[in-house]
Amino acid sequence: MARKKTDNTAEIGFEQQIWSAADKLRGNIDASEYKNVVLGLIFLKYISDKFEERYQELVDEGEGFEEDRDEYTYKNIFFVPPEARWSVIAAAAHTPEIGKVIDNAMRLIEAENSKLKNILPKNFARQELDKRRLGEVVDLFTNVQMAEKGDTRDILGRTYEYCLSKFAEAEGKNAGEFYTPACVVRTLVEIIQPYHGRVYDPCCGSGGMFVQSAQFVKNHQGRIDDLSIYGQESNPTTWKMATMNLAIRGIDADLGTSNADTFFNDIHKNERFDFVLANPPFNASDWGGEQLREDPRWDFGTPPTGNANFAWMQHMIHHLAEGGRMGMVLANGSLSSQQNNEGGIRKAIVEAGLVEGIVAMPDKLFYSTGIPVSLWIISKEPGRQKKTLFVDAREMGTMVSRRLREFTDEDIAKVAEAFDAFRKGELEDEKGFCAAVGIDEIAKQDYILTPGRYVGIKEEEDDGEPFEEKMARLTGELAKCFEESNRLQEQIKKNLEAIGYGL
Repeated sequence: MARKKTDNTAEIGFEQQIWSAADKLRGNIDASEYKNVVLGLIFLKYISDKFEERYQELVDEGEGFEEDRDEYTYKNIFFVPPEARWSVIAAAAHTPEIGKVIDNAMRLIEAENSKLKNILPKNFARQELDKRRLGEVVDLFTNVQMAEKGDTRDILGRTYEYCLSKFAEAEGKNAGEFYTPACVVRTLVEIIQPYHGRVYDPCCGSGGMFVQSAQFVKNHQGRIDDLSIYGQESNPTTWKMATMNLAIRGIDADLGTSNADTFFNDIHKNERFDFVLANPPFNASDWGGEQLREDPRWDFGTPPTGNANFAWMQHMIHHLAEGGRMGMVLANGSLSSQQNNEGGIRKAIVEAGLVEGIVAMPDKLFYSTGIPVSLWIISKEPGRQKKTLFVDAREMGTMVSRRLREFTDEDIAKVAEAFDAFRKGELEDEKGFCAAVGIDEIAKQDYILTPGRYVGIKEEEDDGEPFEEKMARLTGELAKCFEESNRLQEQIKKNLEAIGYGL
């Protein structure tokens, strides 16, 4: 059966064209710095397009209000002053000053829009940036509406996401700071189902959880305005990327007024949320836990100072409203570790009836690490059956390159459908894939939550070959392998003797 393409690797025309041009432009600039150049330019084009659309509406109305800032801001459209408009940038595309023109446009837009203060990159005039190629990329953006029909915001939003994934691939290990693969995010979102209410991510990276939540609502004919978005991010560059990523999608979010450390400066301290989605740093050891030993968030036990996994989990449970659902990505050690009170914390969370599900994911899903991870699904829904759904998805997914695996649409649907059936009380356990388990049974396993312990091994289909015949055949094949091994050993000995290194 042919694999259905997902949004992750589909090269959808304009996105690939922009990336190819941008990659040439990069030259000797480090990928971590260079992504701000490309993503900033995408954002500038988005701001300009939305402004121009509204500008034309006002011109057509004929009231002379096209330069009235308030006519834009009340519609949540950023006001672009004359010297910063795309027509000015496009006109300068093939001049040596193009970098300075873009930097100036960024400064002017920030000055006119307080939400964007200190957000936009202003490094286009730098000497290392090839101005001829920069002009070529500007030309590509100028022609974006001719490249594809449809909502420019959607085209540019997809381009932003596509380039984020490509930068994650280029940065490898450091990519975990700002990017969670879209297939992992979509799996969480399809399980959690954030239709409406308040959505929170305490380590939001570049905002992928929010983008996919909004997409989920859109796919189910809902209104994005029914979601309220809250988050925070400690890395200043990543926080800026998130702000731009959400604005380009038309998602209004409260990410605070600047980057901030979630553990030491919880900017949503008194808030509770209907949905919590997060991919915190795996096994972070330098999170400052020794200074937070008596923190009120540790309802289930004090997390170890050398590993932040259960600090993140308890922070999120603390912020989850009654009736709410939460999904988080964690390293597999969190399922079984008994060290430094982790086993005790896990036991307390299980006994509180909060663990709705655990999904063991396959390896090689992340650019930053090849290790497999698990999804923890936590629920505070009243009247929920006090069972945990274990899903073993380790053998699922499709390799899309030598180093990267992807969860396909079919994989995501299979996992999400298991949760739907579980919630309706209609789930039938499937050996090797899923099982619904009570707290008593989990207690017998010492509160270790590795799905393989509960779902068992998939039953192999009987191939119809009688046991005696199969054993005779396999033994014969093994004997031939041994003979070949002995022949090769003798050949190697002769070759070594021939050059004076006999054994």
